[in-house]
Amino acid sequence: MAGSVLGERFQISTWGESHGVSLGVVVDGCPAGISLCEADIQAFLDRRKPGETKYATPRKEGDVVTILSGVFEGKTTGTPIAMMVSNTSQKSKDYSEIAGIYRPGHADYTFDAKYGFRDYRGGGRSSGRETIGRVAAGAIAMKILGELGIRITAYTRQIGPFVCREEAMSPENIEKSPLKMPDLEKSQEAEEYLEQKMQEHDSAGGIVECIVSGMPAGVGEPVFGKLDAVLAGHLFSIGAVKGVEIGAGFAVAEKTGSENNDGFYMDAKGRVKKSTNFAGGILGGISDGDDIVIRAAFKPTPSIFQSQKTVNREGGEVEVQIKGRHDPVIVPRAVVVVEAMTALAIVDRLFVGMSARMDKIRDFYDF
Repeated sequence: MAGSVLGERFQISTWGESHGVSLGVVVDGCPAGISLCEADIQAFLDRRKPGETKYATPRKEGDVVTILSGVFEGKTTGTPIAMMVSNTSQKSKDYSEIAGIYRPGHADYTFDAKYGFRDYRGGGRSSGRETIGRVAAGAIAMKILGELGIRITAYTRQIGPFVCREEAMSPENIEKSPLKMPDLEKSQEAEEYLEQKMQEHDSAGGIVECIVSGMPAGVGEPVFGKLDAVLAGHLFSIGAVKGVEIGAGFAVAEKTGSENNDGFYMDAKGRVKKSTNFAGGILGGISDGDDIVIRAAFKPTPSIFQSQKTVNREGGEVEVQIKGRHDPVIVPRAVVVVEAMTALAIVDRLFVGMSARMDKIRDFYDF
């Protein structure tokens, strides 16, 4: 299968299916000498695993990671890092009735159209469970960024019609909210909304916002490989993402140039700064040293328990009522996935950019 490898210098390859024996990832391009153990990875996987709140699928998985290669005596060796998570709670029989039916909102039809075959057990490679490999790899990328003083924080900005208010948002509220919303009042309103959707056998969508702080200026390419394009590509690769915006995003369409341009000034340390950040930390495809602000819009969970009209592989029109264990909202568990994909994009672009200037290459090799 093409399309399972991502990255240019910091490269990942994910593998496995939702109801297979296991899932995992191979990370290539990680520098040697980074302190790394399974607990570092597990902390991130625990944030995305199912069954943690009533707003997540009740599928119970430990999601325990095993590092198979690339680490010796607690340090990365510079060779490929392979990681694996076993599936322990598959209920494939829940999907036997839809083996020949295309579920609305899922990749069943398109997967079949491409390959002439599909793994109907939970969506196979198209399942959100594939993100285990991304999060495990993202945990390594976050370790690298941490050593460089770059911090990534994501949270739920919106669920359904309920949007966090800027003045009420606080970072410490993110983990207090079962929905990962930094505005606890809006979190409560969104929780009540989700209770209603669950009673109606329906689902909800939302928006994850991600902030990258401590970025240096000069990361990204001016034409192909623009930092915003790479970030958008990484986030759009998440199965449920249907929209990505950076900085002011789609709101720029309503602005004039004088309203949207970020003025420059020199700070007390002689550094170039911006008075506003409508650009979201990226100008001309290259980071400008300000916080990168990116948002991803997630569609409602397509697996709902209402009866829906569809067709089967033979071309017959039928109705389907999906069974199994599904999230009424994807967004809270996707927060760590957005962080991981953002980290992977940033690290890859940092590594690519290391060869952009001849003087830096001379300095590195001491010529």
